[in-house]
Parts: sequence; C-alpha cells; structure tokens
Amino acid sequence: MKNNDIIFIGLMLFALFFGAGNLIFPPFLGMESGTSFLPAMTGFIITGVSLPFLAVMAIALSKDGITSIGQRVHPIFGIIFAILVYLAIGPFFGIPRGASVSFEMGIAPFLSKPSGSELFIFTLIFFIVTLLLSLNPTKLVDTVGQYLTPALLLAIALLCIAAFFQFDSPAGAPSVKYEDAPFVKGFIEGYLTMDTIAALAFGIVVISAIKDKGITDQKTIIKYTMAAGLIAAVGLALVYGSIGWIGVHMPGADQFDNGAAILTYASSLLFGSAGKVVLAVIVALACLTTCIGLTSACAQFFAEKWPRLSYKWYVVLFTVISFFIANLGLNTIISVSVPVLVMLYPFAIVLVVLSLLQPAAGKSRGMYVGAIILTAVYSINDGLTAFGFNIEGFTKVIGWVPFFDSGLGWIVPAAAGAILGRFIKAK
Repeated sequence: MKNNDIIFIGLMLFALFFGAGNLIFPPFLGMESGTSFLPAMTGFIITGVSLPFLAVMAIALSKDGITSIGQRVHPIFGIIFAILVYLAIGPFFGIPRGASVSFEMGIAPFLSKPSGSELFIFTLIFFIVTLLLSLNPTKLVDTVGQYLTPALLLAIALLCIAAFFQFDSPAGAPSVKYEDAPFVKGFIEGYLTMDTIAALAFGIVVISAIKDKGITDQKTIIKYTMAAGLIAAVGLALVYGSIGWIGVHMPGADQFDNGAAILTYASSLLFGSAGKVVLAVIVALACLTTCIGLTSACAQFFAEKWPRLSYKWYVVLFTVISFFIANLGLNTIISVSVPVLVMLYPFAIVLVVLSLLQPAAGKSRGMYVGAIILTAVYSINDGLTAFGFNIEGFTKVIGWVPFFDSGLGWIVPAAAGAILGRFIKAK
C-alpha cells in the first residue's frame, strides 16, 4: 500500500472523530483553565485522543471487532453490547445530534427566528448528502480523506492562524473548576467527548479501507491501522490545542458559557460578518464527515451480522431513522442520549484496556467478568442518576470509592474486579 493511501485513511479517521462536540469542548476548556491551560489540555488530549486511538487498535487486534471483545465476557453480552453501542452512536443519538448541531451552529445564526420547518428542510438536505456519500463504502477514503478532510482542516487553519496573529489577551486566572488539579479536570473533560465509543465503530471502517487496498495479512493490517491512527491522533491533538488556545487568549471569552458561543464570537471578531460563514463551513464539514462515518460503520456491522438486508438498505434505514430523530431537536436528543452514553462509556473503556492487556495478562474470562460486573454497578447508577433516578441509599453504599463525585467511580472497582476475577478463575 502506498504512503498516500495511509495518509488519506488517517485523514479520514481524523474527520470521522472530529465532530461538533470535539469542536466546542477545547475553547471552553481554554477559557476556564486560563493560566493552567497546558496541564488541563494535556489531560484532555490523553482521554480525548489517546483512548480513542487505543480503542481503534483494540478493534484491529480482535478477530471480529467489537463483538469478539464483548464475547470475552459472555457471547450474549458481546452481541447486546455491540448492538447498543452502534445504535447509540449511530441512528438513535450520534448521527441525529450531528445534524442538529450542524443546524444550530451553522445555519441558525443566519436566521432571525429558526423554526421547525427550517430544521426539517436542512436535515432533509443533510441526510440526502449523507446517504449518497455512505452508499459506497469503498469510496469513503476518497470522499472523506482526499476532499472533505482537507477542506475541514483548511477552514480550521484559517480560523486558528488568524487568531494567533490577532488575539493577544493575557491568560486569565483559572476558574474554580481548574484551580486545583487542572490535569485531572482536563482528563475528565476529555472523557466526556465519548470518542472511545465511536472508535469501536470507526475501527471497522479503517480496517475495511485497508482491506479494500488488497491487504489481507493480519499483522500488516495492524501496522497500517496504527499508522493511520497516529496520523489522526496528531491531527486531533494539534487542532484541540489550537482552538483551545483561542479560548485562552480571545478578548472577552469569559463572558460566554459554552464553546460554541466562544467560536462564534471569535469568528465574528476575526472575519466580521464573513466569520459566520467560516464557522458554518467548519461545523458542516465536521458534522457531515462524522455522520457519514457512523452511518457506514453501523451499516457494515448490521449487514455482516444480519445479511438479510444488504449494506445499502441498512444505510437507507439508518439515514431515515436519523432524519426523524434529528427533527426532535437538539435539546431532546441530548437529554436522552447523555444518560445512555454515561452508562455505556465505562464498559467500552474497560473492554478496550483489558483487550490491550490480554497479551500480558492472558485470556482469563474471569478477569473480564469481574471487571464488567463491578463496572456495571457504578455505570448503571451514574446513568440512572443522569436520567433523574437518584437512589440515595444505594449511592451512599457505593459512593465511598475514589473519583465517585467526578463520575469516574467505576475505575477502581473495575480494576479490583479484574484482579479478583482472574484470581478466582485461576483457583
């Protein structure tokens, strides 16, 4: 395979990861962290870039993608977990949210009073384009890697370079959130990007793109997947650092309460009325590439598991479902999706970490079972709490573990469950 092919696959993977959520987190982190920007952004990059990269590698190392990773706990768990992940990041939440965010940030600023009919028209056009570009997965690298990603990077570079030359406000004092342990706070903020779950789906897209180039040897596939993953990781880290810097040094950044507002104002300061156009292009390309990748990944998975419907029919089905859900509005989608993702994300991280440790730790089902059982106690509780079902008595019983208040209470129990499960299995 040529070097250009690896570069294009890496650029495709970068664009698939880089959605609207990834665009708005860093500038807000920059504004809040101020003089503590460097350690905060370092923590953000570790969880927002490194974990997704490791998840892609875990998929490359497995024989049957996300399903085989879950089957190390139990065959039924493996298939149910895979279905939930693909539906959550695909037609139920991830894809509709991408279209809705694209409308809210890219189109609504040009309208005096956005309405449901305008959202309907926009999402109709958005999903027609998504459908057409997703129908042929063999052209996904050419479409996204060679055309859409360079356009996205050019638009982001235009914004960031102009900011570097024009924004010179000194970094402010960190907010209360980042006064203590800014690295840890940034680490947790990167966790909220949810890209590790998406990586479990995008891994299949990358491997399929490599196989389409005639590569069949497993070791070679792993090598090329690592190369493409590193290209995407470097690109993400550079973009996160650059747009985070805007939040630190843009004058008046502290008057805004989210990253979308910061970028909108930054675009207006730098380019006047044309700034809205620049931001609209960035958001539209970021959301479109991510939605194309998610649609393709979901269709490939379901067509492989249940081939009664072809890949193209699954693309049509998921596009239609996404279209109708997108028209429920961004607030509705987020209110339902966040609790579900809060429950799924810890499972994904635990399975990825155990999969990468398996060559050294051995193939112990007890290790997987122990880790998942204790993870479930905390992730399900966090999800129910996010839904508004707070069981105070139960929370008091399990709330003594480290990081519980930050939403990462599952980490220590998962590690303890893995060690205990492996020990019991060995005995």
